[in-house]
Amino acid sequence: MTESKTVISCSNIWKLFGRSPKGYLQGIPDDTPYEKIVEDGYIAAVRQVSLDITEGEMIVIMGLSGSGKSTLVRCFARLLDITKGNIWVDGEDIGKMSENQLIQLRRKKMGMVFQNFGLLPHRTVLNNVAFPLEMRGQGVHERHERAMEMIDLVGLGGREDYYPRELSGGQQQRVGIARSLAIEPDIWFLDEPFSALDPLIRREMQDEFLRLQGMLNKTIVFITHDFDEALRLADRIAIMKDGAIEQCNTPDQIVLKPATEYVSKFTLEIEKARVVHARGMLQATRDPEGSIANFSISGEKTIQELARILVNEEFEFYPVEDSDGQNLGFLNRQEALELLIGPNNAG
Repeated sequence: MTESKTVISCSNIWKLFGRSPKGYLQGIPDDTPYEKIVEDGYIAAVRQVSLDITEGEMIVIMGLSGSGKSTLVRCFARLLDITKGNIWVDGEDIGKMSENQLIQLRRKKMGMVFQNFGLLPHRTVLNNVAFPLEMRGQGVHERHERAMEMIDLVGLGGREDYYPRELSGGQQQRVGIARSLAIEPDIWFLDEPFSALDPLIRREMQDEFLRLQGMLNKTIVFITHDFDEALRLADRIAIMKDGAIEQCNTPDQIVLKPATEYVSKFTLEIEKARVVHARGMLQATRDPEGSIANFSISGEKTIQELARILVNEEFEFYPVEDSDGQNLGFLNRQEALELLIGPNNAG
């Protein structure tokens, strides 16, 4: 198995707002409490964050308003300069890049979608999607051809001559997504792109987004404050509080093993069996002691989806395999049943 390439890497990054943030940071230890920093008159929007994001990964950054998630993503693209630390994109330290190098990085490698859509009201759908290609200097025919490909990709074929005011909120969001994809970005930043949509359209856009990711395999940093959305979309979830990452792990592990009391509050109302997959509950990688099923189950199935098997097939362990049929390990039936229906307290 080849090791995944790291696309974004950040080491001990800070973003402070205040009268002299760099000087202040030089005079305090990294573990200075958030409350002390606030007391000293500074806002610690990002605090001691170290994180690696790999190629093709979808990492969801979530937290309550003011937790620092949007500031962190803006630091990744150097839309904001960090106060301390280092950020590398494809191995290059973006803190050392010139303004022109940054512009080229954003134009060629990064796509961005924000919750307010940012569409140009006087331009049609076609010309909105083609706009970043126009800024890149591409010819009219070439950029319109590429824009039409993206419009069709997001399901808006036939509406290319509409203006934003003639579209629904969900359609406007699709235009924003198509525009960000037009430059064929390697890295895709999405800042609460569906938060302004009603629940039904939001669900449809999540489905569309997962479909696009399945086709395009982008490296994605997706911001949300909605835990259900994070669970549905993420390969990993990073939960932020007061500028710091409280926990970063797979949805399965976030739900099963919250690292802090703050993280556990997000999981309290979650129906764990609906979220946790068989691959997230592997107990052993070699033959365990006990009866083993003579068939395998998919690691991609949730415990809820496996309920009928768990109830009717009374083996102590079930072999779990990946999408290629390779054995991942074994699922303990008792542990899975306890997650599904609660612990057996009899006796």
